[in-house]
Amino acid sequence: MAHDREGDRPISKDDFLYPRSSYHGDFTPQNLAFNANLQEFAQRIGILCNLETGGKISSSAAYDEIKQMWKKLKASKSELLDAPPPQKPDLPEN
Repeated sequence: MAHDREGDRPISKDDFLYPRSSYHGDFTPQNLAFNANLQEFAQRIGILCNLETGGKISSSAAYDEIKQMWKKLKASKSELLDAPPPQKPDLPEN
């Protein structure tokens, strides 16, 4: 069985099929959430391309699915990155 880079834990099937890279950008919850959405988008695109190349789905089906995924990613960007950051609540002074 394969192990992670440090060799201390086995790599699960999900870790192998859906790897996650560490986020190294400017940390905000919005940036982190969008990065996760972007990684999922990229993984699903790769799967769709392989299915189409292997003849398992048609080119038009792959295109339609990618188009829907793109719309979701674009909406995610609008909600997470383009929206103004939430304002901090006014807290009473102690």
